[in-house]
Amino acid sequence: MLTLGLLTESLFGASQTVYGVLFLPVCVLTALWVREGDLLIAPVILPIAFALGLVPVADGGSGGALDRLMGMVTGLATQAGWLYGGTLVAVMIALARRVRRVRRVRKVRPVRQAQ
Repeated sequence: MLTLGLLTESLFGASQTVYGVLFLPVCVLTALWVREGDLLIAPVILPIAFALGLVPVADGGSGGALDRLMGMVTGLATQAGWLYGGTLVAVMIALARRVRRVRRVRKVRPVRQAQ
């Protein structure tokens, strides 16, 4: 996401909307590519990655550390819709994959019934 943030800054002039739109495919790909054993991790790591990638896109003001921090807070607040939407998409895909995995395991190893 940091690379995507740097790319967005250089190509689109630090457009936070473009960064948010590009975050959605990253969420889908993350939820699809994560290992089956780590399915519940994908929705947790995505907001952290979003915040990390927002660093170069956030408005830095005059360039000081406090200005950059304020730009990050403002960016997280104004782009929360993209963050929540992407995370929700990843949660839905990860849950669907998890349900499919559990059903596949149960089909291979049927549950014993008490007699």
